[in-house]
Amino acid sequence: MKKPGEVQKKPEGIPTRLAILRLLKQQGPHDSGTLAAQLSISAMAVRQHLYALRTKELVTYQEERRAIGRPVKMWCLTPAAGSQFTDSHAGLTVNLLNAAEQTFGEEGVKRLISRCAEQQIETYRSRVPARGSLPNRLKALVTLRNEEGFMAEVERQPDGSFLLIQNHCPISAAAKVCAKLCDAEIEVFRRILGEGVAIERAEHIVAGTRRCVYRIRKGKL
Repeated sequence: MKKPGEVQKKPEGIPTRLAILRLLKQQGPHDSGTLAAQLSISAMAVRQHLYALRTKELVTYQEERRAIGRPVKMWCLTPAAGSQFTDSHAGLTVNLLNAAEQTFGEEGVKRLISRCAEQQIETYRSRVPARGSLPNRLKALVTLRNEEGFMAEVERQPDGSFLLIQNHCPISAAAKVCAKLCDAEIEVFRRILGEGVAIERAEHIVAGTRRCVYRIRKGKL
């Protein structure tokens, strides 16, 4: 389970440019020196990769003034970089949702999403320990979400709560045209984590943030 401020090392076998994109996706804007430290390569090498990625319009930067010295380039992803991450057949999903609404109406779409959520809950329950501690259940949930392409992680907070962070949404295109998908997602989490666990969405990709974040704790928030 990741702690706030913990350095994430580059996974073995991941090409450097993809690793840079993943770090920017997971952690937000960074300067080249910070990226270099996490990737265990030189800052010059990182800058070469960043400018190559900029040529492909996958990253950009903004200059940030510091108390001492020159402004620092803070690198971040462009919207085009979304193509480098799992999209779970976004176009097909959107088309199916539109077709379902035209055929069965809004209530039919609601029933369809509800049924899909029930199937997902059944699958999750086979792998998330019902009687385990909340940290262990969250760890199992993160494993499942990562298998589905959500680039998920959990951070324990000083107040005893947890942040379930999803740095990528492979169904974001569909979620933008059907908010019920996001409602179903939080309901799945509630059912899987069980009674006595409160969940609140703190950040939402569909609303324009970099990631989706859920604050989770025992009892009431």
